[in-house]
Amino acid sequence: MSRADEVKVGRRRSETRQRLLDAAFEAFADEGFGRCSVEQVCERAGFTRGAFYSNFTSLEELFLAMWEQRSARMLDEVSAALDDPGTAWDSRQGLEHVLAAVPLDDKWFRITSEFTAHALRNPELRAVMVAREAAIAAALMPVVVTLLHRNGRQVPDPAALGRALVAVHDGTLPQCLLEPDNPAPYHHRLDLFLKILTAYSTPTP
Repeated sequence: MSRADEVKVGRRRSETRQRLLDAAFEAFADEGFGRCSVEQVCERAGFTRGAFYSNFTSLEELFLAMWEQRSARMLDEVSAALDDPGTAWDSRQGLEHVLAAVPLDDKWFRITSEFTAHALRNPELRAVMVAREAAIAAALMPVVVTLLHRNGRQVPDPAALGRALVAVHDGTLPQCLLEPDNPAPYHHRLDLFLKILTAYSTPTP
């Protein structure tokens, strides 16, 4: 096989994989992870089971690939927003600019909530999710710490700040999604993020 043919095969494989990921996203959101089958994903993507199993061993592996892809995109967008010289940690406008990189996605919330419940019943999956969440926090926190330092604040315990920020995000997200036309939950969410950043940082000496 020539180099050109190898590139074409690799491109087709990548396109097939992405179509399966896109189809699974819609299937999981509409049907629910626990009620969705490989056949349903394949039907939406327009592929056979063989195409699925040449890319993924299970729906769990497919979800984890979807999560990794979306997490990487989110990290890039959040990092870019945090690295913007105009972003101020104590500004509601600046915080909104950062949070815009973490959209209030109703479909993704449904998918991740159901998969989390599924993982809680599976110790191996639970360990994988914990490790991946820790990796995301580890990648994001240095940027947050740099932003705070740039604005005259230091963070004694970045890991604790990371856990607190995740708790605020996960805790307020359902409220915002349940009342999309009510601005109060969203404003409360911003207030909590600002208070957490203040509580877990101190003025730089």
